[in-house]
Amino acid sequence: MDVLLSQISQCTLCAPRFAATETAHLPRPVLRAAPSARLLIAGQAPGLKVHQSGRPFTDPSGDRLRAWLGLSDAEFYDESRVAIVPMAFCFPGYRKGSDLPPPPICARTWRNQVLAQLPNIRLTLLIGGYAQKWHLGVKTGVTETVTAWRDHLPDAIPLPHPSWRNTAWIKRNPWFETDLLPVLRARVKDVMHDPDTA
Repeated sequence: MDVLLSQISQCTLCAPRFAATETAHLPRPVLRAAPSARLLIAGQAPGLKVHQSGRPFTDPSGDRLRAWLGLSDAEFYDESRVAIVPMAFCFPGYRKGSDLPPPPICARTWRNQVLAQLPNIRLTLLIGGYAQKWHLGVKTGVTETVTAWRDHLPDAIPLPHPSWRNTAWIKRNPWFETDLLPVLRARVKDVMHDPDTA
């Protein structure tokens, strides 16, 4: 895993793509993974704040996600138990002020290699449509996929992105907080504290 993470840290496959964005930034892969991890958080791609900090979910989305999971900062960033492996490892840049989608070449190049080094994952949290389509093979949109969250237990739970932009979605779908979140927190607690959890 250390060799693989070192290779990823030096990846420049998307350098020309990023240079052509409004932010004209350099690649900066941001992920956390260790073979002992039990919980896998599969998001979309780092945002600008994460690109700047070099640490995943160091933004309001991260605060909301940790609240959803019932995890403290220390638990969330415990690399021995939590792997954070987005669909693309670098900030994709902006187009007209909005985040660009994660470049597919990142997942094609690295994803299977990283996941092969995570043999102890007991629960995968699929945040957003890109992760849900890749991991579950679904063709449905995020709302339909998350609505069917029970279909993927106990190994995976699809989630909307915890961005503030989804506050209206959460209000329109009250079952997310009343039905899904309690199960999510209980499952995360079991996985985090019991290495033999199936």
